[in-house]
Amino acid sequence: MVFSVIFCQITTIYSQNKPVSPIPESCSQLVLVVTPSQESANGKMICFTRSAAQPEWIQEGDSIIVLVGKKGLAWGKGLHDSDDNMIPIKKEGDGKSPAGAFTLGTAFGYLPAEKLGELKFPYLQVSQTLECVDDINSKYYNRLIERDRVEDKDWQSSERMLLSGIWYELGVVVDHNNDPPQKEGGSCIFLHNWSDPADSTTGCTAMDRSNMKMIIEWLDIFKHPVLVQLTRDLYTELRRNWGLP
Repeated sequence: MVFSVIFCQITTIYSQNKPVSPIPESCSQLVLVVTPSQESANGKMICFTRSAAQPEWIQEGDSIIVLVGKKGLAWGKGLHDSDDNMIPIKKEGDGKSPAGAFTLGTAFGYLPAEKLGELKFPYLQVSQTLECVDDINSKYYNRLIERDRVEDKDWQSSERMLLSGIWYELGVVVDHNNDPPQKEGGSCIFLHNWSDPADSTTGCTAMDRSNMKMIIEWLDIFKHPVLVQLTRDLYTELRRNWGLP
């Protein structure tokens, strides 16, 4: 499934009356990341599925070692309410990955979609002009932009996706802070490759390339996948109310 646009802003699903659990009933794929503490820069990721016939979450495969932000986790802006004061609120440049529940946007990578096999998830091939805008004063803040298709370029800072080496060779957009983007709320959050297990990130969640590829092949747009990232303490506190495995 190929996905191409001038800019990419994947809309997060909100409800006027949120249920106790932020995970929609339509979600049947869950990517769960748990870290030892709010300062930890690493954690474990486990994928789960459920169905109408099997409503309990079932683990898919083994757990995956991941890296999160070098300063740990802070509450992001997603499907959840972030009124818990156990950890701080995420801000631009804080070096923290967003905690909470998030829909997943498009997958992306350097190769054309046909080289990756039959994907079940939107995919955007990274071009030379694709940038993710992290300038808090830009109207394109926290969006993927093809800069050669924009006449009113108003940003001074961005990530040039094709110049990021192995990191953005494969990845998935995390729908954090985008409905609409809150100024200084944090931007350009992805799941992506690491180059080395000793890497650190400034807010993304990184893993070995083979695991990133496996997740992209596993994701199914019609199963409405959700990413949940929590500290161990938050997971223990929220597990029942959020309906987590």
